[in-house]
Amino acid sequence: MKFINIGYGNMVAVDRIVALVSPDSAPIKRLIQDAKDDGRVIDVTCGRKTRAVIVTDSEHVILAAIQTETIANRLENDGDLSMEEDEPEDEA
Repeated sequence: MKFINIGYGNMVAVDRIVALVSPDSAPIKRLIQDAKDDGRVIDVTCGRKTRAVIVTDSEHVILAAIQTETIANRLENDGDLSMEEDEPEDEA
């Protein structure tokens, strides 16, 4: 099982991520509020502004304080490293 850092020493299992979205739209704000009401929110922002929302396959909603693009880049880079683990990288 692979994990990805979502800020402040917090990790999430890559296989469990269903969606990675920005918290700005009204539907996502409703999703967050509904999850809070049901006790399915995991807030790992450490008191900072929510900049990314991760939805998991267990319908938990994770609030992160780092940008959505940063998490997406970490997901892409993690996938690239696991696929190219045996191949040396060319340096430019």
